[in-house]
Amino acid sequence: MSHDTVGIAVAQFAPVASRADNLVDIAAAARTAAARGARVAVFPEYSSYFVDPFDDTLAENAEDLDGPFVRALTELAGELDMVIVAGLLEKADDGRRVRNAVVAVGAEGIRSVYRKLHLYDAFGQRESDWVEPGEIAPPQTFEAGGLRFGLMTCYDLRFPEVARTLADAGVDVALVPAEWVRGALKEHHWRTLLQARAIENTFFVAAADHPPPLGVGHSMVIDPQGVTVAQIGTATDVVVAHIDPDAIARVRRVNPALQLRRFRVTPR
Repeated sequence: MSHDTVGIAVAQFAPVASRADNLVDIAAAARTAAARGARVAVFPEYSSYFVDPFDDTLAENAEDLDGPFVRALTELAGELDMVIVAGLLEKADDGRRVRNAVVAVGAEGIRSVYRKLHLYDAFGQRESDWVEPGEIAPPQTFEAGGLRFGLMTCYDLRFPEVARTLADAGVDVALVPAEWVRGALKEHHWRTLLQARAIENTFFVAAADHPPPLGVGHSMVIDPQGVTVAQIGTATDVVVAHIDPDAIARVRRVNPALQLRRFRVTPR
């Protein structure tokens, strides 16, 4: 492991209907990640609170960005000298629905906030009944260890233009908190889409999912050529990939796909 590499952890755990219990699990995983050399640790979607099926307790357990969940993450990030990225149930304006947010938190507080653009109204699910979609905004990024990180969430993976806007913003690593629901071929879709987003944008992708029985698990870090460099199976665990920042430039010299493209992404 070179001293010039940057440690990126993906932490796979099953958030429950208890914010306090989830923070205990996050703290334990973050300490493991830090002990293994991680500068950034990525946790799943809905890390602050999760219940299946969704019900009115989502809104009851949603918080503001300056609420106790983010304050606890900030304290933990300061203790461990790392950036923690995790899914947050954020309060919405109407008091009934919530925002499906991802926060990137360092010792100084929030570095970036992303609110899920594409809600999971597919495969028999209706996330939009409970969640307010995020507004179209400039890519949400932050820097750590000399790398630029960008945020997206779960179902966004099925929309390649989301990752492309991150590449256009100079992102080196796309971070993907998820709750990728199990089902026929869903594990195959998860792996294929993560690899595709890495290959077509020639950047790293780090994705953290819930383990079975609700998620598919298989949280992983993928390099700019689509090679999985670190992966968890179906257990609750933490894995750290020590990535070489120069790998992106080397791949792009051989495969300058971003320079050769003929189209741009525009919102609708």
